[in-house]
Amino acid sequence: MSGASGTPYAAAVLRGLLAAGESVDLVVSRASRLTLLDETGIAFRDAHWREDLATWLARGADGKPDTFGVPEGLEDVRYWPAGDLAAGPSSGSYAVKGMLIVPASTAAVAGVALGLSKDLLQRVASVTLKERRPLVVAVRETPLNGQTLKHMVTLDEAGAVVLPASPAFYAGATHIQDLVDFVVGRVLDAAGVPHALYRRWEGELGGALRPGD
Repeated sequence: MSGASGTPYAAAVLRGLLAAGESVDLVVSRASRLTLLDETGIAFRDAHWREDLATWLARGADGKPDTFGVPEGLEDVRYWPAGDLAAGPSSGSYAVKGMLIVPASTAAVAGVALGLSKDLLQRVASVTLKERRPLVVAVRETPLNGQTLKHMVTLDEAGAVVLPASPAFYAGATHIQDLVDFVVGRVLDAAGVPHALYRRWEGELGGALRPGD
């Protein structure tokens, strides 16, 4: 998780991964802590990360607390501080399926595209690319300048999936959480993680107007 606006996207991705039975190595950049505090009022603390994560994951995209249930103890999540460059995921020999950067700031996009490895998030992304593992970068910024577009092309050419946080409306969204879940569903699709977060297109017009299943 980098410092771009869009903490509901990150929370929904984590819930989706855990619901699918995946274990998660979580990296929260320093900038993203400020965004999380600004958007939710939650201070993410290294010494109390499980408590803070549980509070955050229970919150809906509209800011309402206790909207979602959270797996007790979060046993399937392992947290790594962003400054820990000796963390497990910093090595290619650490067994992982891939990496999702959600949301991805333009600074994170630039750092990964240039191979800077200035913090653990960038380092893990670099390792993911060199090991030819799936890397999904959910860019959350608008408008995009030419330099960022060039960095996005570089990531695409390196094998990453560049996935702008751009919600669609054909799925029949009626709530802000629906728009968040559409983007998150596309992220999980790109990572090959099963979910039922949004109504898929089935080739029939008017699907958004029909009652949900």
